[in-house]
Amino acid sequence: MTGLGAIEIKTFVPARDYELSRRFYADLGFTEKSEFEGVAYFALGGCSFLLQHFYRQMHADNFMMHLLVDDVDAWHQRLTEQDIVGRYATHGVRMNAPGDRPWGMRDFHLIDPTGVLWHIGHNTR
Repeated sequence: MTGLGAIEIKTFVPARDYELSRRFYADLGFTEKSEFEGVAYFALGGCSFLLQHFYRQMHADNFMMHLLVDDVDAWHQRLTEQDIVGRYATHGVRMNAPGDRPWGMRDFHLIDPTGVLWHIGHNTR
């Protein structure tokens, strides 16, 4: 059947402080491709998401993203060198050290200014 192919899937990431979150994601390395009426389109390589000026605590506290990268240790080192946690600590940003997981992943966790939990990692298998 023609016309039923999928092209892309993106999620809408909530933002408690929209302008702060836009700066945070730019500092992480994402490029803001467009912004219109409280929705900013961010991309990095072939990955993208939509940051929205929307916040409900229950939603944000249960929202997770997974970013598969080439080298998780390089990512962690860059974010540490940028002092991403120190620069955004008053906004609740936290990050742990990379670790190997039994399901074949090495990753670390990063919590954004809204409370969204990011799993950033690479496959070890």
